[in-house]
Amino acid sequence: MNRRRPDGIDPVARSRARRRALQAVYAWQMSGTAAREVIAQFAHEQAKEQADLEYFEDLVRGVEQHCEDLDDALKPFLDRDIDQVDAIERAALRIAAYELRHRPDVPYRVVINEAIESVKRFGAEHGHTYVNGVLDHAAAAWRAVEVKAPRPR
Repeated sequence: MNRRRPDGIDPVARSRARRRALQAVYAWQMSGTAAREVIAQFAHEQAKEQADLEYFEDLVRGVEQHCEDLDDALKPFLDRDIDQVDAIERAALRIAAYELRHRPDVPYRVVINEAIESVKRFGAEHGHTYVNGVLDHAAAAWRAVEVKAPRPR
């Protein structure tokens, strides 16, 4: 069964890449290890899972490279300092912020949905509601044209 879209993207492999990126960014946040080392640790498992390795690496490297800017951009939508946000939720917010700000090829609804699903799977019981609220506001600010556009039927 071919899951690839006409543009060559495999949404299932991308989803797996995001889940692994969440785990990798979490590990990076907790250990302070360089992203390249975290990527190397996760790369073998990525291959076995048939995830989109290139996308996984882009997310992890992008969060590391732009972390300060992402945190600053998220600040207006948070009710506390980013360092006080649960580590899983923080990782999900940083990844989603990176996608919303640096990956315009990914629809904002996909970014938000994937972040919510990842936090439901790995985070605290109601963490996904917090992530959803923050990302809804962030997407409205950062991708206003896309958010306001009528949905295709």
